[in-house]
Amino acid sequence: MTTFEILLQQIGLFVIYILAGVTLVRTKVLNRETLEPISKFVIKMALPVMIFINIIDGVNKEILTGSWSILLIAAGFYAVMFLVSFGMTKFFHLSENCAGICQAMMLFGNIGFMAVPVISSVFPGNGILYVSVFMVFDQLMLWTLGVKLTTPTGSGGFELKKLINPATVAILIGMLLMLTGVRIPALLDTGLQKIGATASPLAMIYIGGIFAELPLKKYLKELSLYGIVLVRMLLAPLLMFFVLGFFPVSAEIRLAMALIIGMPTMTAVVMMANASGMDGEYALGGVFITTLCGIVTLPCICWLLCY
Repeated sequence: MTTFEILLQQIGLFVIYILAGVTLVRTKVLNRETLEPISKFVIKMALPVMIFINIIDGVNKEILTGSWSILLIAAGFYAVMFLVSFGMTKFFHLSENCAGICQAMMLFGNIGFMAVPVISSVFPGNGILYVSVFMVFDQLMLWTLGVKLTTPTGSGGFELKKLINPATVAILIGMLLMLTGVRIPALLDTGLQKIGATASPLAMIYIGGIFAELPLKKYLKELSLYGIVLVRMLLAPLLMFFVLGFFPVSAEIRLAMALIIGMPTMTAVVMMANASGMDGEYALGGVFITTLCGIVTLPCICWLLCY
């Protein structure tokens, strides 16, 4: 299959997972209360395990040293996008309760749940390497800057202890094992892979279930969410691909980086916003709009850059 066809297949799987979540809620098998344990399992177990296993299986000292360009690309992307996201909040005159969430939605794409299966399928050789290295920086930013952006300004502000969570612990342990060359037993590795593999479908089922109870018309009219789609999911990937052409970066890495940053908003932003008492529905509306649009924008980006 071509790169475009592989991407379409992955997008189709995400649509199936989301529709499964919608169906489970519509048929009363699940509801808002029973969806919450799924959310907690994903964010406290499946996602950290997936991050950990991707680091220890997909990255080593030599590969990490040779992939410095991806870390630089990630750092440059977040620096520029942070400034752009701040300008977006001013342009759309967002309230304090929504401004931080809007910035978080602009900064953090659904790399763990969507980019990992997409990029590893599109680039079966080095795809997991590209995502794993990018994810190291992405997750550190999510659980530092992301936590701050999704924390109410009147609740005492950012605290260092908020950095201690399952995801950051997974990153630190994974990096420690990777740098020291320590390998975990094969059986444990396989078991963790299976647990981590549940993160993507369960996250999409959770989001689909929430979509089933969401006042969709309200968010279909929210212009700031379409601003995220335009800037983050269309302009940023195209500019990234174009700018990287001036540097000694392979065409494969250029396309991988463009697809990674063109992903819809990360579902963890919704969970983090709800956990801190912020406007979780606005975040969920952002996930809904960006995910819906991503079904079209990701194949379009792939088609434009491949053909």
